[in-house]
Order: sequence, then structure tokens, then C-alpha cells
Amino acid sequence: MSDHIPTEPSDPARSTSAAVPPAGAKGENWERAALERIALAAINEQRSARRWRIFFRFVFLAILAVAVWRAFDFTGDKVSKTARHTALVELEGEISANSDASADNVNAALDSAFEDDATAAVILRCNSPGGSPVQAGIINREITRLRTKYPSKPLYVVVNDMCASGGYYAAAAADKIYVDKASIVGSIGVLMDGFGFTGLMSKLGVERRLHTSGANKGAFDPFSPETPGMDAHAQEMLDQIHTQFIDAVKKGRGSRLKDNPDLFSGMFWTGQKSVELGLADGFGDADYVAREIVKQPDIIDYTQKESIGERVARKFGAAVGNASMSALMMGGKMQLK
Repeated sequence: MSDHIPTEPSDPARSTSAAVPPAGAKGENWERAALERIALAAINEQRSARRWRIFFRFVFLAILAVAVWRAFDFTGDKVSKTARHTALVELEGEISANSDASADNVNAALDSAFEDDATAAVILRCNSPGGSPVQAGIINREITRLRTKYPSKPLYVVVNDMCASGGYYAAAAADKIYVDKASIVGSIGVLMDGFGFTGLMSKLGVERRLHTSGANKGAFDPFSPETPGMDAHAQEMLDQIHTQFIDAVKKGRGSRLKDNPDLFSGMFWTGQKSVELGLADGFGDADYVAREIVKQPDIIDYTQKESIGERVARKFGAAVGNASMSALMMGGKMQLK
């Protein structure tokens, strides 16, 4: 008898079952790993997209900030004020108390320009059809005062498209006036305009009921007929202001003015003709005057700039209110235009 004990025959099915994991378990592990990889990739993609969105938002805000800064010109100067330079002040648009071309704004800029020790000369660049004779007169007198206070710093007016009526009233006080050959210059006169609706009211059967205390309190009411006395009084005021205008031009231009019967008639001329009449001295823009006349080509702009809040308030508040009041009053307004 042999001591060898035979082993039980192996069960192929049982052996295979022990060596290979169940098909269900293997499938579940693979699917879980795949889902985890997909989820992780999605999370990484979302993070990357979020980072790029944040980056582009910062870039957009930076560009917007630079655009706003340039649009509203918070700093004002393009070169250092410590260097010798030519100062520039803009007189742009209608001259009135509530505009960019008000006497307060223009005179404040002129004062700053003259007070700067590095300023070699001042250029007042004019592009205005006129406006208030009061505001124009204030600017004219301030230019005269500053020229007397700073005799070594000349002030030159450079005309763009137009320097007429009140614009010329202000400009006449300058040392010299430079124009383009096609600029519009002159219109030394005064007007007072308005409307009368009495004929229309009569046709429509509308009755005007106006009660005043004072014989002339309702004068120039557009819904009441004009009287000879009102017309004479208005003409007297216009003549007085016209004389003031003429005196300011003669004082500023002196012997340079040529003898011409239409010079103070309210007529206007091209820049080329204005030089012939003595209303201007020569041709050139701001760059030319700074470079060739002042000999300081670096220009610093001293023009008073509105803040964002002031600009919004004026555009959407004050301007609308003023326009509404003007429409309601519809009376005569004296202007240098």
C-alpha cells in the first residue's frame, strides 16, 4: 500500500471562478473610473473657463478705465508743466454763463496759464459764433488785465472755423489774431430776437390776459402787441451795447483796423479778408503759432474740464431745465451773434 494520498481532482469551473473576478465587479470599477475622469475633466474645464472669463473682464475694465480717463482728461496735461511750453485755452461753442465757453471757465483757464512760470505764451483757440455780450465782455477785460500783469507773456488768438460776434469781442483783446483763410471772422453787431403771436392768437380766438404792476413790466411779452416805445427802448439798448463792442475792438486792434464802412455793421468775412481789413494779423493754426511764433512747440492744454458728475448733471438736468424755461418764456434775448 502506498503512502501517497491522491488529491481530489481539480474543478476547472471552480478554479476559473476563483482566479477571475466577477464580470459585474470589473465593469463597475471601470465605469466608476471613467466617470471620475470625465467629472474631473469637466471641473478642470469649468475652472479654466472661469479663469479666462475673469481675465477678460479685468482686461475690459482696464480698457474702459483708460478710455474714460482719456475722454474726460482728468490730468489735463500731456507734457510736464515744469518744462518751458506754450499754454492753450479753448473757447469753444456759444458763449454763455452755463456753457463750456462761460467767462468763469475761460478766465479760470487763462489765469492758470499765465500764472505758470513755465508758460512762454498763451494761445486762446477760438471756435465760437458768439453769445452773451456780458460773458464776452468779461473775457475781453480779463485778457486785458492779464496782458498788463504779465507783459512778457503774449496772448495769441487762433481761429478755427469761426470767431464771430461775441467770439470776436473776446478775441479783440489779444496781442495778435491768427486765422485760416477760410475762417469766418467779424460780425461786429448786436441782435435781440423773439417772436410775436398776436396775429395768430386773433385768428384762433385766443385772448391774452396779462396783469402787471408797472407800466412797462409786460414789455416784450410775445403774446402782446409791440409798441413804438418798446421798439425805441430796445434799439437804445442795442446801440449802447454795440458801442461798447466797437470800443473794445478799437482798443484791442488800434491802428491795425482799416477804414471800411461795413467794419462795424455786423458783416462777417473770410479769414483772408479779415487780414486785409485788420481784423486779424496772419494765417496759422495753434501748432504753427507755438512752433514758429512762440518758439515753444510743446503745448499744454489748460482748458477747464468738467467732471463726469458735472457733465451728466448739465446734459440731463440743467440743460433740459434751461431749454424748457427758454421755450416757456419765448421772449427776446440779447446776443452777439
